Amino acid sequence: MISYALVDCNNFYASCERLFRPDLRGRPVVVLSNNDGCVVARSAEARAMGIRMGEPYFKIMAEYERAGGMAFSSNYTLYADISSRVMRVLEMLAPAVEVYSIDEAFLDLTGVANAMELVAFGKQVRARVEQWVGITVGVGIAPTKTLAKLANYAAKKWPATGGVVDLSARNRQRRLMAITPVEEVWGIGRRLTRQLVAQGVTTALDLAKVPPKLARKQFSVVLERTIMELNGIACIPWEDSPAPKKQIINSRSFGERVTEYQPMREAVCQYASRAAEKLRQQRQTCRLVQVFIRTSPFAENEPRYSNHASVELTLPTADTRDMVAAAVRGLEAIWKDGCRYQKAGVMLCDFWPPGTYQPGLFEQVNERLHSVELMQVMDAINQSRRGRLFLAGEGINKPWQMKRARLSPAYTTRLGDIPVVL
Repeated sequence: MISYALVDCNNFYASCERLFRPDLRGRPVVVLSNNDGCVVARSAEARAMGIRMGEPYFKIMAEYERAGGMAFSSNYTLYADISSRVMRVLEMLAPAVEVYSIDEAFLDLTGVANAMELVAFGKQVRARVEQWVGITVGVGIAPTKTLAKLANYAAKKWPATGGVVDLSARNRQRRLMAITPVEEVWGIGRRLTRQLVAQGVTTALDLAKVPPKLARKQFSVVLERTIMELNGIACIPWEDSPAPKKQIINSRSFGERVTEYQPMREAVCQYASRAAEKLRQQRQTCRLVQVFIRTSPFAENEPRYSNHASVELTLPTADTRDMVAAAVRGLEAIWKDGCRYQKAGVMLCDFWPPGTYQPGLFEQVNERLHSVELMQVMDAINQSRRGRLFLAGEGINKPWQMKRARLSPAYTTRLGDIPVVL
């Protein structure tokens, strides 16, 4: 029998911040968005205080900090490294692992039930991850991915489960679905929830009883598949590797408004460079580069402006130099003096696997010599964390960089930030 386990890290960003700060245990912890603007992650203690996701931090800062709460800037380098450590542990324990997000993974439990009880396996997973990485996880086990998500929801909601719920038995599936709101079902968003509730579908069990073909006709094939999964019929395939992205976007809000062309050019160069790195990680090339700039949509008593430009390359490439040059050409076409810009970004589109693009008969193609080798050296140096190579166009001082005044140390990726026990 097919079985899946969904392993989900509890309050992942907040847990990462606490990992090297034992003094924060039991205290409310929140993680903030770009420029330390809004709350994007909360510990259980912060949720108990009524802190909401997306809450502007300046509105709650005084009261929150008086109550002993701590706030951190988003430290994505730390979170990514801790995530990779969790995934490596899971790969040691399960026959196959499908990484679903930075803090979630599906495990293929084929054959595991022949060696041990699935609940015992789930507890082993929890104990091993906590011992080796220091992160607490919830484990949901079921015959389909959607039911495994539902089991994980129960494992995290009710502490009496010990963080592990097995929904292999159909009667347990039905009992849990009967007390689970329909919006907690994987893939059921707010808009669809409103439509379902209006038709009397308020629980996961109500949804499971909807005829799949009717759901497909009235809503979509996706909802039909969800209903079949709730009834124990596996419809969502196993993915050994994530599907390649169809576009890559790199954008940031500025730490302070940009009013001059040169700082904007530096920002666009950096965003294009980072997007090119991601493109190479995906082993793709691209033929279309888009750049956009905008002022704040909420600005008062000042000009508002938003624009974008697309630059088509003669030949698909993954060379940072080509991406940066194209982005700068796009910026030159849309730049407007006299504005206070809040945000800019670069998007790469029209992807091609290397070597598969066939140019037209009369197209002039001039490939850069040793481009692939140069980019490989550049990426190897940058990924080694011993130094960083970048184009001069990205600038040095970068006053436009987003604010991260509450950034925690790079505990696991920078030698100088490794904690020292005296």
